[in-house]
Amino acid sequence: MTTRTVTGLFDSYDEAKRTVRDIESTGIPHSDISIVANNSDSRYTLAGESGPSKATKGAEAGATFGGVVGGGTGLLAGLGMLAIPGVGPVIAAGWLAATAAGAVAGAAVGGAAGGIVGSLTHAGVSEKHAHVYAEGVRRGGTLVTTRVAEDRADAVQEIMTKHQSIDPDARGIAYRTDGWRAFDEKATPYTPSELETERSRYPSRTAL
Repeated sequence: MTTRTVTGLFDSYDEAKRTVRDIESTGIPHSDISIVANNSDSRYTLAGESGPSKATKGAEAGATFGGVVGGGTGLLAGLGMLAIPGVGPVIAAGWLAATAAGAVAGAAVGGAAGGIVGSLTHAGVSEKHAHVYAEGVRRGGTLVTTRVAEDRADAVQEIMTKHQSIDPDARGIAYRTDGWRAFDEKATPYTPSELETERSRYPSRTAL
């Protein structure tokens, strides 16, 4: 059966988390779902992390600390930390995170556009939207990506829309108004203060 990749960018990690859980509740295995959230400001710490966490250090440095992630069951139980060129530190789980990490390590995944863009386009996401999604994560967002049978794609898209996934075309226009052209894996990741400013542009963003 033909499969399709359904992707949603969220300004709120909470909404992305609810999206993942609702998709899993339809019977789609967590092995076909992925989540990637910006953590350049050490907003999140992993469940079970001991000692002075990165999130605590970030909070001490003035970053906004959202809370503890991971734990429980399903995809969210497997959250880990990695770094993506141009984005910086992220918390992530699932197949997209694995392929993006492989691209970072030099594996032949996607094209030469970079870990996250190459992985998305390799999975069937248009290059135009892949750049917007990658830039959205760079600017503090959370990306949820699902591989699903074609006949279930609309239902997954409805779940993402219900939880306020952004319109990639509209967001791309907003980015380009500021002079942005494309995601650059060589760009310096946003600082905590820059992320705070960027998040304030979209009131729907909420802390964990």
